[in-house]
Amino acid sequence: MAERGVPPSSETPTDYGRPYRPWPVGMLNATFRVVDRVKVVGALDVEQMVAAARRKTELRDYGDDWFLEPLNVLVESANAEAALTPLGRWILRQRIVNALSIRLRAEELLRRHPEIHDVDFGSMILIAGLQRTGTTLLHRLIGAHPDVRSLLAWEALNPLPLAKETPGDPGPRIAHAKTAQRVLAYLAPTLSVVHPIEYDAPEEDILLLDVSFMSQTPEATLHVPTYACWLERQDHTKAYEYSRTLMKLLHWQRPASHWVLKTPHHLECLDIVLKVFPQATVVQTHRDPATALVSFCSMVGHARGMFSDRVDAREIGTHWLRKVHRMVEVAMGIRDNSDPDRFVDVSFEDLMRDPIGEVRRIHGHAGVPFDAEAVCATEQSLAINTQNHRRRHIYSPGSFGLEADRVETCFAAYRSRFAIARDRGF
Repeated sequence: MAERGVPPSSETPTDYGRPYRPWPVGMLNATFRVVDRVKVVGALDVEQMVAAARRKTELRDYGDDWFLEPLNVLVESANAEAALTPLGRWILRQRIVNALSIRLRAEELLRRHPEIHDVDFGSMILIAGLQRTGTTLLHRLIGAHPDVRSLLAWEALNPLPLAKETPGDPGPRIAHAKTAQRVLAYLAPTLSVVHPIEYDAPEEDILLLDVSFMSQTPEATLHVPTYACWLERQDHTKAYEYSRTLMKLLHWQRPASHWVLKTPHHLECLDIVLKVFPQATVVQTHRDPATALVSFCSMVGHARGMFSDRVDAREIGTHWLRKVHRMVEVAMGIRDNSDPDRFVDVSFEDLMRDPIGEVRRIHGHAGVPFDAEAVCATEQSLAINTQNHRRRHIYSPGSFGLEADRVETCFAAYRSRFAIARDRGF
């Protein structure tokens, strides 16, 4: 069986309807489709996954089980709408069981160390710009500060010590993350071109929200419109409070003077962010939405190809045009009724032109000292991140049915409010 789709090259492919498949993966999917027909392997089942997590951890107490509602909505939507390949279904099942295991282990650790509830993790810089607006670069630059702690990728996958882990030595978790990075690079080699994925680099705290099954991650990786619509109607306070609990557990293991968090998901929940993290300075990044939207749609197309053979680029464009428009409108409404001193705005152009200057400005607003040592660490991080861009991310609005006039109309108010320039080809 030959490889499916376009293999890796110096540029990302744009045939989203034919996602790349290494031939062993294609054979595996074909084999398990036969198994599916004889009903040996069925759809995702919440009760089975809840039980699997209990067997895996040898723990039973989930504490408050409010998370079961979003989990059930997600699973029903994925089973009915996502057109998962057998491998895609297996990956999603593993992710859910891992999230459930984290909840069990967290409950046990908090029972044994109730003092964790009183942890104070200091001040925080929280980056909440749209996708593809420079948030990853900014996150890594701020996270390079010696006194600023970020959520590292290996911590995001396993925020708590494993059962046989030596205290103070997260080696097993780091090894697990290295393996996950290699597997992801094999299954979706183009994804790391679109978005850098490194086991020891700062990662989005949306992965902490994933543990409550209330985040944008599913709709960015799967076709789950029912879940996505349900999510927009919910109060996200409990998910953010649980994310704060996981941060306390992380801080308890590796404390620091300050934190930096980042995920575009925060834009829809800034009011909750400001309440749950009263010490946070919110940084909103801005870039020409016509460019940012298409770039992100391409990222979604590559990500969905890991889970399904049916990737509809035009559906992705329609969904995320509405979604991104909603995100900026909700964020502007929340900011209208919030203390302006809690926010810092950063344009993509300014970040590309003077990254150290923008980081210095953010630190000054947040009250984080930016001395010579911090400048040196930030410059080193900038050099490393610049060197890592060797392949080109190619995308076009036509692939996603995104007409320029329609996009411009959608974002006219947002562009005007923040004086967002047309992208000049950065």
